[in-house]
Amino acid sequence: MPSISDGESPLDSHQRAFNLLIRRPVPIAFDGCGFSGCPQRIMALDELKTFLLDRDTTPEVRDSVWRELVVRARRDGAGWGIGAIGIAMPGLRKRAGDITRGYRGDTDDIDAEMLKTFWEQLLQRADLDQHRILGRMLDAAERAGRKIRYADVTTDQLDSEPAGPRLPLHPWDHPEFVLARAIALGVIDADDANLIAETRLEGVSVQTAAARRSIQGQLASQWRDRAELRLVAAIRAGELAHVRLRPRPVRPVPRTALIAWPGA
Repeated sequence: MPSISDGESPLDSHQRAFNLLIRRPVPIAFDGCGFSGCPQRIMALDELKTFLLDRDTTPEVRDSVWRELVVRARRDGAGWGIGAIGIAMPGLRKRAGDITRGYRGDTDDIDAEMLKTFWEQLLQRADLDQHRILGRMLDAAERAGRKIRYADVTTDQLDSEPAGPRLPLHPWDHPEFVLARAIALGVIDADDANLIAETRLEGVSVQTAAARRSIQGQLASQWRDRAELRLVAAIRAGELAHVRLRPRPVRPVPRTALIAWPGA
């Protein structure tokens, strides 16, 4: 598996694995023939990455290619998985940077959890019938990273202002922080928050979310509606303005988040 050198983050480790992959004597390549809008030739994965990042490449073409990359990763082994992560690396780094901005703890834990979640999406969970295949996988990875950063919270009163509606703490405008504060106060639990986030923020259908939980769609809808009513009531009452989020204590990077090198 890709090893982590001193000072090398999990994202750096996977980037190094991708660099080795595209420089092997017989590198993995993507055949663009038959994919409308793609160069009609065989491309090395770094060339494919450049093509997908090009602003002139349409969302429809990106989805078509990513659908094939997910299929290859699921069917043809870890090499394609490492290749897919390497192609997605700019998006992963951007999301990780957003999460860890101003964070004083060890960011490796967050990076590793994001990689683990992206890998799970790649091999099992990503729905290839929906649009924004890469975007949805990155959304899931970002949610996982945010949960690691804001897993621990305090509920200290911040001031002596009268109770009533007011703006929550900065950054008050991000839904993930609202959900995290609601969990801290016991307004909703983690399962409620996951269901709300999947169906409201990630665009997952209620039926799909229900199937993941082995329950009926109507039950999932009722479950979400009840949780959202409690959440709205807490926001209107100004209760979430009293919750301060803090980073969880640093813990070792989970090595299981690293992807095995082909043949390892």
